[in-house]
Amino acid sequence: MIFNYQATTKEGEAQNGTVDAPNVNLAIASLQRRGLIIVDIKAEGTGSFLSRHIGGGRVKIKDVVIMSRQIATLFEAKVSALAAFRMLASESDNPTLSQILTAVTDDIKAGMPISQAMAKHPKAFSNFYVHMVEAGEESGKISDNFNYLADYLERSYEMVSKAKNALIYPIFIIVSFVGVMILMLTFVIPKLTTILVETGQQIPIYTKIVIGLSDLVRNYGIFLLVLVAILVVFIRRYISTASGGESLSRFKLAVPYIGNLYRKIYLSRIADNLSTMLTSGISMVRALEITAEVVDNVVYKNILTEASISLKSGNLISSIMYKYVEIPNIMVQMMKVGEESGKLGFVLETLARFYRREVDNEIKTLVDLIEPAMIVLLGLMVGVLLTSVLLPIYNLAEGI
Repeated sequence: MIFNYQATTKEGEAQNGTVDAPNVNLAIASLQRRGLIIVDIKAEGTGSFLSRHIGGGRVKIKDVVIMSRQIATLFEAKVSALAAFRMLASESDNPTLSQILTAVTDDIKAGMPISQAMAKHPKAFSNFYVHMVEAGEESGKISDNFNYLADYLERSYEMVSKAKNALIYPIFIIVSFVGVMILMLTFVIPKLTTILVETGQQIPIYTKIVIGLSDLVRNYGIFLLVLVAILVVFIRRYISTASGGESLSRFKLAVPYIGNLYRKIYLSRIADNLSTMLTSGISMVRALEITAEVVDNVVYKNILTEASISLKSGNLISSIMYKYVEIPNIMVQMMKVGEESGKLGFVLETLARFYRREVDNEIKTLVDLIEPAMIVLLGLMVGVLLTSVLLPIYNLAEGI
């Protein structure tokens, strides 16, 4: 591999050039042996070394799904890990993922296990992913585990995509609503207000409220915008704290109807994660600990963490989950059946499918309700604004 470098000598003289080396670490070592101080180094056709390791691009779930499926296929075809990762690194369309796979290849070549090599790149491989690979290495079924990972990530990606797509239309309507309100209060209402003031008639109280709101937007709009920006920054910082994160998690579950949707998404994620890890040979205690880290809700994270601690004391998972109101009774009963029959992984997989269907139904119903509701609300608010100003003008015309 050819690397372009920028360096200086010990005397401070700038030098630019290229060096041929298997990876960036060996390229750096080669230049340092020449007595050069490296300013920047990059492989030909890629971004700089710093840009790859500080910030860098984004690795999409879709890319990791495809990569996982390809690795499983290559392993089933008896291709060595080193050759498989080198091949995928050269063929990946995502530059960031290609660079990560190249680094993983170098670490495997140096004798590092695949799971440890992947653990160095959390941007692409989550803790859940790494432990699944590690379990595959220990059980000798690594190709099966990569298939499990690809299936799981596909399901997760599909669910997240459905939830995001369901919110696109409502967000568009809300933005349109706010835009229309601002335009009316800024341009339309002031012109109509001038006509009312010139007539000298008594202005109704509801019209005065609209006129006052219009004056507020026109005269102090920039200050309101700054205030909203400050509020958003404050909320984001508060959410990043432990207490703020827990408050947001509880709020998500408490919102009428939306809370029920979030609850089913989290339950589906918990059941799917646990099922996938148990199938791959990971213990229930470790599966609970890992799921707690990826469930993305502090309330359920605390439940899973406490459950993993209780499980170490010899309690059954169903008896542990029974005391939490956030875990529905049907899920607890199904877990109990799975424990008694020795098929807990299969039962959790069934629960995951059930909750995925429930999420699909909830999203469809939510979209069907939101669309007409937002359109009616938009029309109603525009109508109220216009009526509050046009009605006095109409009364004036009747009196003439």
